[in-house]
Amino acid sequence: MILSTKGRYGLKAIFELSLNYGSGPVSLKKIADEYNISESYLEQLFAKLKKNGYIDTVRGPHGGYYLAIKPEEITVGMVLRTLEGEITTSECINKEVCSRESVCATRVILEKIEKSISDVIDNITLADMQEEQKNILTEENK
Repeated sequence: MILSTKGRYGLKAIFELSLNYGSGPVSLKKIADEYNISESYLEQLFAKLKKNGYIDTVRGPHGGYYLAIKPEEITVGMVLRTLEGEITTSECINKEVCSRESVCATRVILEKIEKSISDVIDNITLADMQEEQKNILTEENK
């Protein structure tokens, strides 16, 4: 399973907003330049995140985007599912009934993999990501 650019770029962009939480809005241009992502693509991703209530905007010359919820309350899973849809290891897992379910040797394994992925992404918040980044930077400066 590979995340698309929607999930990867969207997570990077909202992480940037979390780094600036409480400091005012961040311009789309700043985020686009920081991560080398097209501004128009970011606008599309942010529209979805705004619709779900995770971010908001301020218009005007000093406007931009900001988190509408504390970084501690937004999980990686929330962001990825907003941008990617359901995260799954196989299409057959999402279907309620599979004609081969009773004889499928891999279904149980695929379900466990999917559960493991969900457990990870649903238990890591943007605040946790900030802490990880601080730890990485601290280690690099030693």
